[in-house]
Amino acid sequence: MKFTRGYWMTRDNFTMNFATQCVRVEKTDRQLHVLAACRPVRGRGDILNSATLDVTFTSPMENVIRVKVTHFAGKVDRAPHFATLETPTHPSIAEDAESVSFTSGCLTARVVKQEGVWQVDYLCGDTLLTSSSYHGMAHALDRDTGKPYMIDSLMLDVGERVYGLGERFTPYVKNGQSVDMWNADGGTASELAYKNIPFYMTNRGYGVFVEDTSDVSFEIASEKVERVQFSCEGETLIYDIICGGTPKETLNLYTALTGRPPILPAWSFGLWLSTSFTTDYDEKTTSSFIDGMKERDIPLSVFHFDCYWMRGYNWCDFIWDPQTFPDPEGMLQRYHEKGLHLCCWINPYIAQASHMFQEGMEHGYLLKKTNGDVWQTDLWQAGMGIVDVTNPDARAWYCGYLKKLLRMGVDCLKTDFGERIPVKDIAYFDGSSPLHMHNYYTFLYNQMVFETIKEVRGEGEAILFARSATAGSQQFPVHWGGDNSASYVSMAETLRAGLSMSHSGFGYWSHDISGFESTAPADVYKRWVQFGILSSHSRLHGSTSYRVPWAFDEESVDVVRKFVKLKNRLMPYLYGAMLEAHEKGTPMMRPMMLEFPDDEACETLDRQYMLGERLLVAPIFRKDGSVSYYLPGGCWTSLLSGESKEGGTWQKETHDFFSLPLMVRPGTVLPLGQRDDRPDYDYEDGLELHVYALCEGESVTVRIPDLKGKICAVYTVTMKNGQAQVETDSVKPYTVILH
Repeated sequence: MKFTRGYWMTRDNFTMNFATQCVRVEKTDRQLHVLAACRPVRGRGDILNSATLDVTFTSPMENVIRVKVTHFAGKVDRAPHFATLETPTHPSIAEDAESVSFTSGCLTARVVKQEGVWQVDYLCGDTLLTSSSYHGMAHALDRDTGKPYMIDSLMLDVGERVYGLGERFTPYVKNGQSVDMWNADGGTASELAYKNIPFYMTNRGYGVFVEDTSDVSFEIASEKVERVQFSCEGETLIYDIICGGTPKETLNLYTALTGRPPILPAWSFGLWLSTSFTTDYDEKTTSSFIDGMKERDIPLSVFHFDCYWMRGYNWCDFIWDPQTFPDPEGMLQRYHEKGLHLCCWINPYIAQASHMFQEGMEHGYLLKKTNGDVWQTDLWQAGMGIVDVTNPDARAWYCGYLKKLLRMGVDCLKTDFGERIPVKDIAYFDGSSPLHMHNYYTFLYNQMVFETIKEVRGEGEAILFARSATAGSQQFPVHWGGDNSASYVSMAETLRAGLSMSHSGFGYWSHDISGFESTAPADVYKRWVQFGILSSHSRLHGSTSYRVPWAFDEESVDVVRKFVKLKNRLMPYLYGAMLEAHEKGTPMMRPMMLEFPDDEACETLDRQYMLGERLLVAPIFRKDGSVSYYLPGGCWTSLLSGESKEGGTWQKETHDFFSLPLMVRPGTVLPLGQRDDRPDYDYEDGLELHVYALCEGESVTVRIPDLKGKICAVYTVTMKNGQAQVETDSVKPYTVILH
């Protein structure tokens, strides 16, 4: 939201109260309180007829400073708040004649004490990171609507770039963009986003998390080109400055504060195949897909039933359509016997034709209007209502139906929607603010489903396929990118969105291979298969047509087979990368700048990524197979061809459908498993350690997890006299291969 017209003028409808100078300081052992006058105070009369802003500095964990800015403190707080995982800290406070400082770990907030000057500097040690300064912090009143807003803006340095803010399909670097935190079902070709996360980081080694669940508005080098401005409706603004020093460490701190991604079951990393959305299918059809994959030697891990496993007009009643699936329990058992895990589509909307609508209405489980009526719409399902997730009894009722489904034999759930949550004339069970619940609804929705699966299936076995999200939703994975199109352009925007998700604390992400809308030509399908299988999670899904590879051409069958089997062999490495996401918040699919923060060439790269710490992937977005990608310094090796290339340069290549740039980082020991037919197996048994460009005297340690995410073996490889020497606690045979 923009409040000014140029540098000096305010927009006509706004009355602005800017923090102008520090007039009072109060210190305790754990917090610093500053009173900011909104005009220069030169004498006693200047305190009259003028606003102040109360600014409080605290520290929820070391190297994180929380800033709370309040105009009127008497406003009733009905907003849901992000749950943060705080740890005790012992900040230090120092004051002299010129300033007062609040320090947590290496991070300091320094407030200038000078007449007519407002300046808060944030420093990492002695290095200035950013500042809130002249016309930065403010309260605004929209005289046309009567709505108040709280604002702050932080300075950007020369060459400073901003990343994150959730899953955004717009340019990867956010400088110059206006971004509003408002979850919406807008597809992937728009500025709207399914997953809005009010957290950004910059290439200077810090991040900012605005702790407000409403539609926080960001102006990123847009309204004021020297600053990132953020604002929200209300009388209080809370945000955290997070200083990790590096992008990885900043994500480590942010996810420690908002929640880490959990350990996921190893089977979830295999290939998922869907019925697709509006296609006609029954058990005969789905069995033909499953058997067709087996006949063509394509390993399949998960089969997904989309919306029409239930009857139309009845979504969601969690009852299998008796016309198409007359024996669901028997079918699920038969599919389990084929070695599959099974997923079903759900959402939090209850159609009027469903028996659950009457139940929900009678017991007060559905979202209501302020007059007590059930809120209803015909958009999506006729007369549908929405589960009121703030009502504990409603959550138990809804999840009770899910438990029956899970005990029938379903292993996981696709939690679709959660973005179309009404705001006007809405009354929640617990009195929550509808404005703040619009985005936060998805957190409670996915949380209750994830916890239900965990309760039934056990720790480490819970997984969703979720579309909507907010801050902290990384605790309930996996998230996929929503409704994309069947084109190279949409494939590229899907990658940009995923990279932004990675900057926002999400350890895993996926997408509809070959696009959801329309049907891709065979070349797009095959190129997207490469990208999709070299993602953390891989799903073949679409709208109006089946996505089995033989529906495109026979070569597609061979391409899918090749890359699924490759991913299965990579599982000792990929499952280790999953553990890193769980332990440190470092995403499995990570932007280049996250892994190479000191290489300025990596700061804008949005058509390639690192898969874990050691593999570089450059998807191909052109029909002719041409690709241009950048290699950081050192000698990189193609995992597919064995060809070596010197880094520090751009590479231009052309690839057939069985190849793409999949490059191994210099100094890598890459563990490959012995099996290519499934993702869940004993990774230690028959392990191969592939050694790439390891320097003389250099050592690399590789940890091999078991299927519960516990480390079962450790291998330390050292290059001595041109030979790889291995120290290990494993008693199982392994092979070392030098490249």
